Amino acid sequence: MICVTGEFRMPLESLTAAREAMARVIAASRAEPGCLAYAYAEDVLEPGLFRVTESWDSREALAAHFEQPHMKRWQQDRAALGMTGRAVTAHRVVESETL
Repeated sequence: MICVTGEFRMPLESLTAAREAMARVIAASRAEPGCLAYAYAEDVLEPGLFRVTESWDSREALAAHFEQPHMKRWQQDRAALGMTGRAVTAHRVVESETL
């Protein structure tokens, strides 16, 4: 399994439009083959800071995700909306346990 974690920032004046764009990309991504989870969450203490969490069943599924039309649109949307501070990392998970 591949887990993706990260964060990005959106300007406060773009938040309404950004939330609409994020809702589109989240819904489309969750429908992709191999997507186990996909979410963006706004930090309670820092408006405009969003945390990224994703889970994919394979590196191949994640690679295919980046080629989807909704991801191409998201790249354009986030640039137009003023996204900054994007830092996203993929992690290969070899073992998990319920806590």
